[in-house]
Amino acid sequence: MTVPRDVYLPVAAQPSVDTLVELTRRAEGLGYERAWLPETWGRDAVTTLTSVAERTESIGLGISIANVYSRSPALLGQTAATLQEVSDGRFRIGLGPSGPIVVEGWHGVDFEQPLKRTREAVEIVKTVLRGDQLNYDGDIFQLSGFRLRHEPPEPRPGVDAGGLGPKSVELAGRFADGWHALMLTRDGLRDRLADFDRGAELGDRDRSEQRVTLSVPCCVLPDGERARDLVRQHVAFYVGGMGTFYRDSLARQGYEETAHTVAERWANGDHDAATAAIDDDLLDELAVAGTPEACRDRIERFAEIDGVDALSVSFPRAAEPDDVDATMAELAPQ
Repeated sequence: MTVPRDVYLPVAAQPSVDTLVELTRRAEGLGYERAWLPETWGRDAVTTLTSVAERTESIGLGISIANVYSRSPALLGQTAATLQEVSDGRFRIGLGPSGPIVVEGWHGVDFEQPLKRTREAVEIVKTVLRGDQLNYDGDIFQLSGFRLRHEPPEPRPGVDAGGLGPKSVELAGRFADGWHALMLTRDGLRDRLADFDRGAELGDRDRSEQRVTLSVPCCVLPDGERARDLVRQHVAFYVGGMGTFYRDSLARQGYEETAHTVAERWANGDHDAATAAIDDDLLDELAVAGTPEACRDRIERFAEIDGVDALSVSFPRAAEPDDVDATMAELAPQ
């Protein structure tokens, strides 16, 4: 069976909401199944996806990932219900803790008990989406009395979870409807899929009803070296500049020396040296980057991994709009 192909809209801030709408319309025309919108330092995902939903017809839409600190779980549930309504049943939400740089630095909230908070948020959002009365007695949230004042959405949108480490991925398998995987080699992904499957078994979940979405950094251009440089910079930024989570994840996958070298050089302000530490072999293990001739088959190595239910084409943070458009076209579903 062919693995569905999604698109992960650019992380970097775009010129306008219209730009994101047009990128999604382009993806829809190319046959991508779903467009995921990250919520980082640009426009908020909820308002943006509302605009996208009103101006697209068939492509699925989703937030990947909404962090569980900046909005309450009840509000996340309301948001998912509303976006499912305005998109005519095309919405799916991904939840996760993000990290202390974002949560504490941007939102001023203590980054405490991220796994437990994610688990409880997933459970609460699902309760809201069922239309049930919310009476929840958790370790973090003690809630009572809330219930949607309108009919719950049909179909109910999937509630996924993000995660990099073994425990967070097991949690996704046990409590969520899917897992968002990223920055993983093929061997590293297989290890985490075992964690997800174990969680699904512990939660007595039907694995066939869960969706593992793998996001792969991609850049496919006639100038193959430029494409590879853009993705190399992207990987170095995440490993070196986004806290310890990506560094630790890369180390767990057998690249401990590289992970610490990148992080150390980045912390010292030598971003070029940090980028150079991502060698060609590692780049090809994590990403799809180069000329169209080199990359058309390369992406299939990720799609062929047993347990991957959808493959999401993502883009390096420094990619220009033309780079995004060219990559999306070259890697479009056949």
